[in-house]
Order: sequence, then C-alpha cells, then structure tokens
Amino acid sequence: MGRHDTYLKLIFFCLSILLLNNILKNVEGLACNWGTQASHPLPPNIVVKLLRDNGFNKVKLFEADPGALRALGKSGIQVMVGIPNDLLATMASTVTNAELWVQQNVSQYISRYGTDIRYVAVGNEPFLKTYKDRFVRSTYPALQNVQAALVKAGLGRQVKVTVPLNADVYESGDGLPSSGDFRADIKTLMVSIVRFLADSVSPITFNIYPFLSLNADPNFPREYAFFPNSGGGGGAKPVVDGSISYTNVFDANFDTLVSALEKNGFDPNKIEIIVGEVGWPTDGDQNANPALAQRFNQGLLNRILQGQGTPRRRTAPEVYIFSLVDEDIKSIDPGKFERHWGIFSYDGAVKYPLSLANGRPLVPAKGVRYQAREWCVLSQQAVGNGATWQDSATYACQNADCTSLGPGSSCAALDPTANASYAFNMYFQKMDHRRDSCNFNNLATLTKIDPSSGSCRFPIQIDASRQEILRPPAPPRNSGASEVKWRTVAAAAVTMVEIFFL
Repeated sequence: MGRHDTYLKLIFFCLSILLLNNILKNVEGLACNWGTQASHPLPPNIVVKLLRDNGFNKVKLFEADPGALRALGKSGIQVMVGIPNDLLATMASTVTNAELWVQQNVSQYISRYGTDIRYVAVGNEPFLKTYKDRFVRSTYPALQNVQAALVKAGLGRQVKVTVPLNADVYESGDGLPSSGDFRADIKTLMVSIVRFLADSVSPITFNIYPFLSLNADPNFPREYAFFPNSGGGGGAKPVVDGSISYTNVFDANFDTLVSALEKNGFDPNKIEIIVGEVGWPTDGDQNANPALAQRFNQGLLNRILQGQGTPRRRTAPEVYIFSLVDEDIKSIDPGKFERHWGIFSYDGAVKYPLSLANGRPLVPAKGVRYQAREWCVLSQQAVGNGATWQDSATYACQNADCTSLGPGSSCAALDPTANASYAFNMYFQKMDHRRDSCNFNNLATLTKIDPSSGSCRFPIQIDASRQEILRPPAPPRNSGASEVKWRTVAAAAVTMVEIFFL
C-alpha cells in the first residue's frame, strides 16, 4: 500500500468519525422539567444525583430556586431557569429590573457556583386563553429587557432567552397540519417574538400535550395520542394531509407549528425549536395511570434517543420530559392529574419501568430519609359508634393532597371508611406527624400497619429535617445517552480501522 493511499484512507476515516458524531448529536442526553411545588420536596442534591444517575444532562426550572441552582453547580447539567408570569410586568417596566434579576438569578450562580445556565425562560405559557390577555402586553417587552440585561452582563452568547408557549398559540382551521397558522388574536405579536428570537439566535419553545388532547375530547381517537410501536402497537387511523400520513398527535401538532412558521416567512429548519413540556400523568383521572404513562413515555424516549424528527421537519427538536417528580401542592387546574406528571414519585421512587439508552432501567433516588413508619387512620371505635367523619375527612383533604381519591384514580376502590383514613393520613403526613394532627375530634388513631391496598398507596412523607447532605457531585464523564453515543462511535471507529488499515 502506498503512502498516498494510506493518507486518503486516514482522511476518510476521520471524516467518517465526524459524520457519525453529527448523526448522533441529538442523543447526547435527556432533558426534563424539575418542578418544586411540593410540601416536602426532595433535597436538591438528591435530585441532581437522580438526574445524573438516569442520564439527564439538561433540566428546566420554572423559577430561580436557590437550592436547585446551587446544587446544579458543577454537575455537568445544563439549566433553563424560568421567570414566573407574575414577574413579567416587573421585567417589562424597566431594563433595570431585568438587570437586577439577571444579576441575582443568573450571573451569581454562574460565577459563584459554576451552574451551567444556558437559557432563561421568560414566562410560562403566558398567552393561554384562560389568562384572558393578562400577560399579552408584558411578555414581549420583558423578553427584550431580559435579553438586553444578559448582553450587558456579558452573557449574551452563553445564555439565550426563550418563551415557553402552549400549543394553543397556533391553530388549523381544517385540523390538518399544513393549514397551521398563529392564532389570529396574537398573530402579529407571535411573529414579532419569533423574529426577535431568531435574530438573537435564541430558541422558540412550545409545550405539546397529547394527554390533554385525549382527555378534553371524548371523541378523540385514543390510539392517536400514542406513538406507533411504543408498547402495544399504534393502531391509529392515519390523518392524511396531502402526501403525509400522520399516525400520532405529537407529530401533527408539531408540524402545525412548522406550517405556522412557514406561512409567516420563517424557515423552520433555521430556527432552534424546543419542546418545553411533554409527558403523561399517572393518577387523578381515568386516562392518567402508570400503564398509559409507561406506553407514552417509552415511545417518547425512543424518539428522543433516536434523534427522530417529524414529517415536515426532520431535524429532531430538543425535548424536555414533563416531569421528573410529582408535586403535591401544585394547582389542580385543569384536573387532579396535575400533581402526578412525574416519572418518579414525590420521593424519587420509580413509578413504572422505562428503558433508557442501551436498555438501562430507571434508577430511584438514593439517600432519602422518611418520617416514622406510622399512619393516621379512622379508628374502629369511631366506625363502631356510627360517628360521622365526613366533615373531618373533607377538612383533611382541603389541607392536604387527596387527588388519588375519586373516580378513575388509584384509590377509587376504597370504601367510605378507607377514604376517611386516606384523608386523615395525608393530613398527618403533611403536618410532619405532629400528634395533634391525628385527632379529628377523637375519630382518628395511629397505626404501624400499612393500610395500603391494591393500587392505593398510603404514603409516608419525606422527613426534610433528617436528609443526608450530599457533597456536590463532580463533573461527570459521559453517562446515560451520551455514554451510548461515544460507545457507538468507538465501536464504529474500531470497525473502520479493521476495514481500512488491516
């Protein structure tokens, strides 16, 4: 073999490695939402370890939670930090307010803790119709001021702005993706926002919820909510749109956005698009259960790990799974299921099996400390005396989370006395086992026998006062999907060496 041939093969080998790297660039890890609206949240250091153990290298926070931002420092996890809607008017009023927010919630954590903040999410679904235009005037100027503040802080290239929007900002008159356009009442505003983000090389972010599509319409074709071949097939009748046949609502919804962008003069292949929230809840409704959540989220994970795009946009978007853990004090609008979106329970326990990259299973949280193994239940004496406990149970549920009770929920099979016990226990757990919180006019008693039954779990709450304080994690080597990527590249490299040099 001549030296010239050897050089040519070496060049071809290097180019092949770069090509493989480019092909697999969309499977460098997983992204998720980390919500903190819990009465007893998992300690941030434990959550960060949970993220890393399961291959998540990107996370979205809905607000600048200090504990979370500190714990994420030097973790190797990229962060999107949110500005809540109720701060939009403040951010919009003067650029000085935006500069102060950026200094306190972005610059500080980057410089002092090494937190890898990549995005600031200005608001969260501010144009929802249910808000009745409350944030329409403040969102865009807030976005502009936060961007200016990032530039002034020297972070304009490192940290990008975005606005997570609900999919109801675009629509289709005939239901076909190709007819998609921005909602008429905010079309001019949407075009301005997208142009601003594109000019500043920032992403646009949209939330897509097939669960809500199914849950809101009794005539919605059930199979259309799921991805084909995601644990049970995919028997949806295709929606034909010209030469494209859509087999699931996620693709159809996303491509409606693609059409809206094209109709307004944007090239969707030149704009970074993020799916900020997508997932499936496990409780609180007849369509919210672990089996359906497992089916949907496994199909979603398969798409993410394969870097799969949609029929009208082959480039895969960055997708943030909603969400990491359950939140027991989150609003229950539009339904009880709002507190049960986590792929993990409130305590980081695995709810249902999911296969991650390379077939790896989910790993539960480690180092969680619980309160004592005791439950508060309706006393047998109260039942025998024919006492009335409904008012006490109602009071308990008004002050604790009873969203697992009721039709379609995990505790739907409980009889009235067990319902009361469930309510009493949830209140007792939320009150950190205070002895006076298990009384209810002498109707309740403590027990060390777990009253859980079937699918209905009587939880024991986290003991926040006894949590192990973990050391900040060292920056990771390649893990999760990233590890699979480089194993694949390495294997391909070995094969090429054998082909071209042996």
